[in-house]
Amino acid sequence: MRLALSAAALILFLTGPVHAQGKLKVFILAGQSNMEGAGQIAINPRSKNGGKGSLEYLVKDPKTAKKYAHTVNRDGSWRVRDDVWIWYLGRKGGLGVGYGAKSRMIGPEFQIGHVLGDAFKEQVLLIKTAWGGKTLVKDFRPPSSGGEAGPYYTEMLSHVRAVLANIGKLFPAYDGKGYELSGFFWHQGWNDGLKKPWVEVYEENLANLVKDLRKEWKVPGLPVSIGVSGFGGRGQKVDRRLGIIAAQHAVAKRPEFRGRVVSVETRDFFRPREESPSGQGYHWNGNAETYCLIGEAMAKALLEASGAKKN
Repeated sequence: MRLALSAAALILFLTGPVHAQGKLKVFILAGQSNMEGAGQIAINPRSKNGGKGSLEYLVKDPKTAKKYAHTVNRDGSWRVRDDVWIWYLGRKGGLGVGYGAKSRMIGPEFQIGHVLGDAFKEQVLLIKTAWGGKTLVKDFRPPSSGGEAGPYYTEMLSHVRAVLANIGKLFPAYDGKGYELSGFFWHQGWNDGLKKPWVEVYEENLANLVKDLRKEWKVPGLPVSIGVSGFGGRGQKVDRRLGIIAAQHAVAKRPEFRGRVVSVETRDFFRPREESPSGQGYHWNGNAETYCLIGEAMAKALLEASGAKKN
């Protein structure tokens, strides 16, 4: 049998996937453990609920299989997107599963990447900088809040700077046509909700974070998507927790940010323990569906704020 390759097919064979022309779309993801992500990928064979809340369960359950069909290949293996790259504290590659706090987990980045990849013709790069147990009042403290800038604020900037300076080395398929910082995603709040004085300054600190990052990255109108700290769902009654949520929503309502900074309500995405892989409420009970819904909502809100239209 003769095998004939067209010119286009030959180029693809020799060089790999051909991506759309245009500047690389870069998005920064930051926060603490819930941006790291604790959504369980595989069904635990010892699970007492049949694996509910895991990503594997979602793609097999007739009720959700269609919605999450985009995450798997025809042979059932997990899909890896070559039109969306991700870098997460040294881990890097095409977007797929395993970029959560541990390789067996996913976080908001999973659906953020899928939504953005579907929305843009240009190549997408996610740079994720998240560490568990970190505050905005101290660890991520922005310079304009006064005092010393937080060590994880400066580390976040350092990582972003290093990745952008070495895109070609990190991602050899990069075409060298430049990049544009296109959005910032923030999902954090647990640790600041531990003390009332920290809650009281959270709104101002978060507003300062937005302003300082825009200045640092020289993108005055950088779109920002805030996934509010809604673990516990609508049943959350702790005033400090509700105070963080209120502060996160308040930042998006500030006239100076109107239309370009959005807060995303997440409380309705909380799933109870019996429908989840774990009972860690502060980690959304390890529920992959929750993390997917958070990421999807955050990405769609940012696209609306940026005025981007889906393909």
